[in-house]
Amino acid sequence: MGNAPTDAPAALAGLSDQPRVRDFLARAVVEGRLSHAYLFVGAPGSGKHEAAEALAKCIVCPNGGDGSCDECRRVAHKTHPDVHWYAPASAVGYLADQVREVIADAQLAPMRAPSKVYVLERAELLRGTAANALLKTLEEPPAGVTFILCGRTVASLLPTIVSRCQVVPFSSVPPEVALARVQRDAAATPQEAAIALSVAGSASHAVEFLRSPGRRQVRRLVVSTLDQLARDDSWDVLQAARQIVEEAKLPLADVAAAQKEALDESSDFLTAAALKQLEDANKRELSARERSGMMEVLAATESVLRDVLVRCEDVSRKIVNEDAAAAIERIAAATGVGGVTRALAACSAAAEDLAHNVSPQLALEAMLLSIKEALACPPSFR
Repeated sequence: MGNAPTDAPAALAGLSDQPRVRDFLARAVVEGRLSHAYLFVGAPGSGKHEAAEALAKCIVCPNGGDGSCDECRRVAHKTHPDVHWYAPASAVGYLADQVREVIADAQLAPMRAPSKVYVLERAELLRGTAANALLKTLEEPPAGVTFILCGRTVASLLPTIVSRCQVVPFSSVPPEVALARVQRDAAATPQEAAIALSVAGSASHAVEFLRSPGRRQVRRLVVSTLDQLARDDSWDVLQAARQIVEEAKLPLADVAAAQKEALDESSDFLTAAALKQLEDANKRELSARERSGMMEVLAATESVLRDVLVRCEDVSRKIVNEDAAAAIERIAAATGVGGVTRALAACSAAAEDLAHNVSPQLALEAMLLSIKEALACPPSFR
């Protein structure tokens, strides 16, 4: 893709793990050749979300993506009224009403910036009526509107959608590269970086995790809860689930405060309808972040259980959660491979429950009770 221009936007500098993507987007921004629709394709953790955020900053920033102005900060905090993030509203994909909302909103003038950006995560779940509804808008988008679709592979999306977008492929990031980046960017130890990656997935999300005392506390609470399961009764388990959900919501307080500040600042020049639209977008964002926090809870649970499985199988492999080695040894000593396998299945069931809009509290309660029952299976031999 060539070399990046020397005056490349600072907002794109964080895409160091994807230099070809960074350089390609930098040239498009600097030379004023941005497409109306992009399709970012790559494996989970390859940085598509981070690239979408960086490009959105470049589009709405009055300085071309300096990464530090108020507009860029609002994009980073997901509170910019002209940058909209969407994820499938159901387990089977995007709803037609979701796409109609995107289309209707795209016809409206921007609230703060000269342009608007719509990011659609998991674009491979754009199917049927929802996909068809989006096609015409992708083909003839309103002026000043950019769509960024994020998917796994070109083959997983409808060819008609692919043909209307500028495809940007992302390469897989080797684990050792991701680990080194987290250590560098978060000033973390190898152990801390490995744990963060197991919980947060991508390197950039892992750095955010390590910088959030609240999210790290949630993970510690998950470890403690799993360690206590064998000794807790059902009431104790339900109380533990409640505490985890409450702790997982605490980091959202800062997001809600930033949203309220942005809403208050906009109230003087926005119509009542526009304010209502912004309020609805803020609610969607908080719901999405709450779900993301719960997915981190599930990821932390899976990470610990996989370490327990390593111990049960007596594999001479290093565990990820070294700071919880004592708890992992205790759990492994009281169960067997079959029990851990069923416990991991309970995590997958909880993820399905969340995808089907089961409340986080109920999903976590059911998961912990199932894990408790599964781990009660003693080892057949040692």
